[in-house]
Amino acid sequence: MSSAMKSTGAVVAGFFTVFVLSLVTDQVLHMLKVYPPWGQSMSSGLFLLATSYRLLYTVLGGYLTARLAPHTPLRHAVILGLVGTAAGIAGVVATINKPELGPAWYPIVLAVTAFPATWLGGFLYERRAGQ
Repeated sequence: MSSAMKSTGAVVAGFFTVFVLSLVTDQVLHMLKVYPPWGQSMSSGLFLLATSYRLLYTVLGGYLTARLAPHTPLRHAVILGLVGTAAGIAGVVATINKPELGPAWYPIVLAVTAFPATWLGGFLYERRAGQ
């Protein structure tokens, strides 16, 4: 497998890790009735809960991306951060005038934290790996 394919795979794996873990956690919290049924509004406190685990999963995604990178692990985590920031900005644009989907600060926080969280994950990997 070429280095370019491994690099792409590392970033994609990190992105899907964050995405899947976030959705699975959301679903579990709905099933446990911590969150209201899908389609019903949630309190700001519950959005803070969602923000907290999404932030942790984003750090994990950066770590995994760095771990899978064929070279320059932190650079790969940074690329994931740029992709995550772009996805977050798209989320802001899509939801900013739709208060029924939640508070405006929520997608903004996700967009703003994507880059530093993935960077932190890559940094932690490099520190642990002694690079």
